[in-house]
Amino acid sequence: MIDGSFPAKLTVVLKACSISRARLAADMGVDKSVVSRWMSGVNVPTDHNLSVLTKLVAAQFPDFSMHDWETDVTALTLKILPDKKNAPAKNQSQSTGLEQWIPESIVAEALATTQLRGAAFEGFWRSTRVANEFPGRFMHDRIMIRRETNGLLQFRMGVVEMRFIGWILPIQTQLFTWAVDEGTGVFLFTIFNSVLRHRAEVLDGLSLTLTRESGGTPVAAPALIERTGTLCGDRDADDAAFEASIRGSPLAPEGSIPQNVRDHLFRDVGPAAFALGGDALLRMAFATSMSRGPETGMPRDE
Repeated sequence: MIDGSFPAKLTVVLKACSISRARLAADMGVDKSVVSRWMSGVNVPTDHNLSVLTKLVAAQFPDFSMHDWETDVTALTLKILPDKKNAPAKNQSQSTGLEQWIPESIVAEALATTQLRGAAFEGFWRSTRVANEFPGRFMHDRIMIRRETNGLLQFRMGVVEMRFIGWILPIQTQLFTWAVDEGTGVFLFTIFNSVLRHRAEVLDGLSLTLTRESGGTPVAAPALIERTGTLCGDRDADDAAFEASIRGSPLAPEGSIPQNVRDHLFRDVGPAAFALGGDALLRMAFATSMSRGPETGMPRDE
């Protein structure tokens, strides 16, 4: 079954086969615009076209079959790029600096997904989370997400006097984010539920960081971020807009958080909650996620 990850899989296949979109269209006997719609996620191939495409890939990778389109991007990548001798020559300008400690296949998947879907997450955002220092209250952090020259999405967040900066790896149905405040050495890790195929307006997930008390205490909590604006494209102006957005108190006024958001972020977990039918562990289930974007169908090409 073809899903929203097909564009990322096709990108990996084209790289592995060293074939351009135009060449693929010619070899398959379809118009270039058809391939472009597959790459953008607007359409997916018909069963006939998928069969033809599979035969073309199998000509270079004999073990490749229709079943491989149903696997995840990582499994497909590992199958057709099992080692460096089969991998296409690496463009040094696309080096992310992460390859030394993250598997190359995972970096490749993140780059491919960012190339296709990065624009859906770029922009200015506002977080809503339970305050560490003010029990029962909520905080708003200001965030900027922007694609950098290494091909990845950069994550910047301002909270009080701290400035976190790091990276986002879109992998399958999540966005994995880590950032650090250089002044304090405090790390921030988040896993957000993604929005497939369309521009994201709201994302939710879990965060892990340290409190700012002496010695620091690890703390995990649900988090929600909402889009507040778009980038203008002028890097200096966008940087200035981000800095301006983080001035003032991040503490949310009492009563300003909608009840459904409070319930989503401020929940009971553990033995008592579990005994009443709740969660034993802190979770942000994809099935009940608030992550959203415009909803449209995925038509097949004609």
